[in-house]
Amino acid sequence: MEIELFECELSYFEIVSLTEIEWDVVKFSFFDLKYMFSKTEFHVLILGIDKAGKTTLLEKLKSVYSNLEGLPPDRIVPTVGLNIGRIEVSNTKLVFWDLGGQPGLRSIWEKYYEEAHAVIFVIDAACPSRFEDSKSALEKVLRHEDLQGAPLLVLANKQDLAESVSAEELARYLDLKKLDERVYMFEAVSSYDGLGIKEGVEWLVEVMERSKRTEMLRARIGPASV
Repeated sequence: MEIELFECELSYFEIVSLTEIEWDVVKFSFFDLKYMFSKTEFHVLILGIDKAGKTTLLEKLKSVYSNLEGLPPDRIVPTVGLNIGRIEVSNTKLVFWDLGGQPGLRSIWEKYYEEAHAVIFVIDAACPSRFEDSKSALEKVLRHEDLQGAPLLVLANKQDLAESVSAEELARYLDLKKLDERVYMFEAVSSYDGLGIKEGVEWLVEVMERSKRTEMLRARIGPASV
């Protein structure tokens, strides 16, 4: 309906007289109005090694924000390829790309970097024996030039388990100050019961809205697309 409205307005300009108004001005007005009345859309990567709880997180996001019942944890299988989820937060659309974390699948992550506004990196906080693998994978992500300036949300997942470490402990282990200079935050969450998820998403939306990376993507694609 929105697209039809703008098409009608554009046709009206054409009928009145294109000799009295420059086409460039018409085109600019069209995109500017569309941007004003459309919701901002951000693309967010959900990364992490296998069994960190990425898809469980995606399903919980759906149930928290979309009034849709996500898959129960016992029906979630390891991701081979890509899962996509869409939610709305206030006047913002978020599109999540959940990518498989098995060693053989991590090479495809970089194919999605260029269009991503931000990264959520999920770590199983109840499995310290795999922290080093997570750290190595995260370091490789942050070094890639196609993710330059992308805000980062690190989730210390599985806080519903007694043996999980806190977000502060995980932050000390990863020592992100040595990895990259960018906006980032650690959040303790549980993809199982939803602990901390809203807080993390709200922070991410706020930083994406004022991120230089968002400005860069908007300039590249055009204001109506970002």
